[in-house]
Order: sequence, then C-alpha cells, then structure tokens
Amino acid sequence: MTYTEDKRQSSLYLAVSCQSEEPRLPLHTSIALFLLSYCECKSFKVFLVFTKPGCSQSLKCQLPESVDVSDTQLEDLPQLVKGCRLPAVLDETGRLCRAGLAVVLRHIINKTLETDPSRNDVLALLGFKKTCLKACAEVSKWTRLCETGIPSAVEEYLQNPTTQYGHLPLSILSLEQRLAEPVKVHNDDKIRRQKLQEQRRNKKKESPEGREDVDNVSNPGQSPQVCDGLELRAALAKLSVDSVPAVTTRENSEIRKVKTTDLPPLEHVFAEGLYFTLTDVVLLPCIQQYLCSLQARAASLLQQLPHLLCWYSRVQEVPGVLRAAKACGMALSIPQVPTVSLPGPPAESNPTNLLEQEDNHDTTTQQPFVGGPRPTMTKLKEKGIEAVFTPHPCPAWTLPWDSLPGAINPTESKMSNIRAVRKRQQLNNLVAMVTELARPGHTIVDFCSGTGHVGIVLAHTLPHCQVILIENKEESLVRAQCRSADLGLKNIGFIQANLDYFTGPFQIGVALHACGVATDMVMEHCIQAGAAFVISPCCYGFIQNAVKFTFPKSKRFKETLTSKEHMILCRFADQTAVQLPPDRRLIGKQCMGLVDLDRSWAAEARGYLVQVMTMEPESCSPKNNMLVGKPPQNSRLEVISNLKEAPVNNYGSSTD
Repeated sequence: MTYTEDKRQSSLYLAVSCQSEEPRLPLHTSIALFLLSYCECKSFKVFLVFTKPGCSQSLKCQLPESVDVSDTQLEDLPQLVKGCRLPAVLDETGRLCRAGLAVVLRHIINKTLETDPSRNDVLALLGFKKTCLKACAEVSKWTRLCETGIPSAVEEYLQNPTTQYGHLPLSILSLEQRLAEPVKVHNDDKIRRQKLQEQRRNKKKESPEGREDVDNVSNPGQSPQVCDGLELRAALAKLSVDSVPAVTTRENSEIRKVKTTDLPPLEHVFAEGLYFTLTDVVLLPCIQQYLCSLQARAASLLQQLPHLLCWYSRVQEVPGVLRAAKACGMALSIPQVPTVSLPGPPAESNPTNLLEQEDNHDTTTQQPFVGGPRPTMTKLKEKGIEAVFTPHPCPAWTLPWDSLPGAINPTESKMSNIRAVRKRQQLNNLVAMVTELARPGHTIVDFCSGTGHVGIVLAHTLPHCQVILIENKEESLVRAQCRSADLGLKNIGFIQANLDYFTGPFQIGVALHACGVATDMVMEHCIQAGAAFVISPCCYGFIQNAVKFTFPKSKRFKETLTSKEHMILCRFADQTAVQLPPDRRLIGKQCMGLVDLDRSWAAEARGYLVQVMTMEPESCSPKNNMLVGKPPQNSRLEVISNLKEAPVNNYGSSTD
C-alpha cells in the first residue's frame, strides 16, 4: 500500500517525566495537550511515553477527554521517533516524523484547518504571514526564548524552587521587558493615528484629573493595567469577542498632519503584539505553573512582573482559553500582588543590560569594516597560515545518470537545464565521498536536505544503508517524500525538525550547501555523534557568532585574528560569483579556503582528520569547497582508489 492510499491516523508522542515516584507532564507535553484542547483537534492518536513502567491513570485530570490517549514505553517507539526529542508526530506512512515543540504545534494547527477550514481563530494562531515560531531557534532569539528558554527555566524552577529563591530567571525577565516595549504591527501607522484621535477626543471630554489618567495609559513608566483601550478592543474584535467602534476611513486633517514619530506607541496586548498567536499558547502553561509556584513561595517577586501579570489576565479573555485550560487541569487565576514595596533587580541582572549583551554577542557581523581582506590574509600568512586544498581523489567520477530513474535526476525537476547539470556535478562529488565511507548497515543523515537531491540518490545508490533526510521546511520535505514514494525506496526516512531535535545514532553526515553557521552546526552534530562528514559549505557571509560557538574556532586562528577580522574573511569568501573579475574570484576562493581551514583545525583538535578539497569541475558551483572528515577511530583518510573515473554500475535495487 502506498502512502497516498494509507488512511491511518497520525501518532503524536508526548514525553512523561518519571524522575520522581509519581509521573508528571513536562511543560512541552502540557503545551501540546493545551493546543489540542484549544483547537478541539482529533486528528491524532496520542501516546504518552514513559521511560520506566507506568501508566497515565494519575495524570487523568490533566488529559483532555476529547483526546485519544494511550500509554507506551520508550523502548517501543518507532525507530524514527526514537531518534528525535519529543514531542514528535509520526505520519500515517511511518516514514515522516515531525519533531520539536514549534514544528509539532504548527502541524497540529495545520491538521485542524485541514479538518475544518472555517476555524479562523485557529488560523490566526499562525500570525501575520503564517510565520509565528516558524524560524528555528538556532537563528531566532524570540523562538529560542519561547520554545526552549522559558520552558526550561520554569522546569528548572519547579524542580528546584529553593535553589532559585529570591530572584527571577533571565528568560522571565526578558519576556517582561518584551511586553513593556511598544509593538510594531502591519499597518500600525493607521492604528496609531486612530489611537491619537481617540486620546484627544477623551481629553476634551474629561476633567484635568481625567486627563492625567489618560496620559498615564501610554506612559511606559507606569504599572500597566488590563486596559480597555484601542489595542485590546482591536485584538478582541479579531477574535470575534467585541467590535471596534466604527471609525471614519480617514482621520481628520489635524491627525493626518501629525508626524509618524509623534504618534503614540501601541501597547502589547499579547506576547507578539496586538493579536493572540501560537506564542501565547506556548507561554500560557509555562507562566501559569510559574506564577502559581511563585505565589506560594515568593509572592513578593510578582511586583517585578507587572506586564506579565497584565498579559496573563488578557489571555484569559480569549474565547476558548478557559475551556481548554479547564480540560487540561490548569487553574487560571490572577495572583494577588503584595503591596510591600520591593527594590528592583540589581543592575547586573537587569534584563535590558543582559539582552543588550546577548544582542552584541549575536550581531558581531553587523559591525561595519573598512578595507578589503588583504591585510587579514597577510596577517595570517606571516603566521604561516595559508589556504591548503587536498587534491581531489577522483575528479572524473560520475553517477550513471543515463540509467538512473527520472525521479532521481535533477533534470526532471523544475530547475533550468544549466542549473540541473551543475547540480548533477555537485551530487557526483558528494556521493563519491559518501560511497567510499559507507558500509552496509550504516545510517547516513542528509542534513538541510531540502527536496532531497542528495538523500534520495544516496538511498538509491546504497540500498544496504539507511538514509534519513532532515529539513526544517515542511514543503521541501513533503516534496522529497513524494519523490521517494515514486521511486519505491524502502531505506529512507524523513524528519522535519531543527537539527538539535535529532538525537539518533548515525555513521555519516552529509550536507550540500549548508548556509552560514548551518555548516558548523552539522559538523558539531557529526562530531558529537562520532560520525564522519561530507559537507559543502555555502553563504560564508552569513557566518556569525552563535549560541553554541564563536569565530574563529581553532586555536591558531584565535591567536592570530579577532572576530571582526574573521568576519572580513567570511564576507569576502562570498565573492566567487562567475560574473566577478578572475582576480577577485581568486581572492574569494582563498578566503573560502581560510574559513574552512579554521573549521577543519577546530575539528582536528577533537581527534578528527579533515580534508578541504574543491569539487570537480570547479564550475559546478561558486561555492565549490568540500569538507571531508573522519572520526578518531578511523582518522586515516585513505585515497579513494577503488572508485574508477568511468561511471560504475554496481548498484543494487533500492526496492529489494
């Protein structure tokens, strides 16, 4: 039966914490159940995953009755799910797994809309342009804060409240600061003019005492209250709770003449601005448990969270929230804030200061620089550091494209003929290296797989290996799954997830044109797993200091270059386009080699042996570097002597 004919229900796997005698639901599990209840979604068979023998009977009050829930053990999970962090969804085919909180929650929303397209309230959760929490946590600080930062901080507090007594977690303070800031929304200029017009109208009607109250509404220095101003009414109107009073399509001329910079700011109503989104769904179970615990143990700290308390009250006005919370055993109530004055947090823990430090750490590449790369390259050369490229072991090796099924050949896709030829050349290089490294029974992971050009040809070429494609973009991965189904491949699986959510064992990692720090993330994942890697980097100009690592990476480069000088190399490493003059492309190629040399030395410091080589022919891509690395136990990279320059035909059938 093909996957298009299989109508089985998707399976949603949620973790159960079994550290204590009584099982409990981690926050990521509570969030997923809350969304299922809010959406009234019945598209999934839900499995609670226990790490040791147990059952969900004691958790019954936290499980919505509308959700079909069963118990399972960790060792009984399907293989794809075993290799992922929960929550995870396995589709009806058993071949496509979606893992990670944001990915799973967005999938729940999409499945709800498939069943009932009229659910505009559910559609609104995806936010403007349907991008809410779509950016992965590795590149988006906001997604990182909501998906991992706040849930992790609250989990830690709930498990060890006494060790954190007397102070608030940085992630909670960061959210408080975010809620205190003015918001930017689509077409906010029009809304801000309406707000100004309303403010002036109210001032005319009220006494001097009333004017003082009106001024306080938009004064960021005042403690916020649950307002009934334009922002809240606009938000509730979108939720069909209330209606915004009719206003003229154009403000009066006096209002229209006011400069944009002089318009009043819009206040936060919900986490991302004016409208209730998936972010609020993620935060509510976290904040509910945190506030309840804080009320019981350190109520005086609530004084430092006025905007968070205001948000917490507003969320409860959203239709369906109280119903969903009750179904999940969440007791929503507004905590009582003590009247005793409390000194503010010390300067070193001030969220503004700490957030600025994080911003400076993450945006090193944004600082301007003057001049070209020659001074930096000269500085390296004086220290004996120059780009070195290993000769390609099999420059003329090629796949037998003429005899391969059409669904594998890039020429069968929508790309231009010229690009398709270059794509085949790129695949020749990566497949040649992976073929030499692979052994029967190995698992090969195609990171940042896109529509599966690399992974699908590897699955067909190496039928005795298991191939897993990992990609964050759902559209690309679904297309890859369709191509795989057309070929009848049995040794392939698909995971939609951020890279960090894949935890399974594998022997070889491969990535074609992993952009910016994605190359470093793939290398790090392979090193952590003790796996070999074959990686073609791309978009060097997007390299920047990240959460996990800073640049330069290797000891010798750190001793020679500053971070800013390394970023100069990265910027000019992108100057390799064929339209550029040859001398400029040559400098770009040297910069590419130096950046990848730094990467290879960092890996070699951890026991790997890494070769930096150029894909053949060089014209196959402006970004034609390739990093080939073997782990310590296989650190001697042998010349690929058993690959002949002529096409080979010793491929088994991948449908066996």
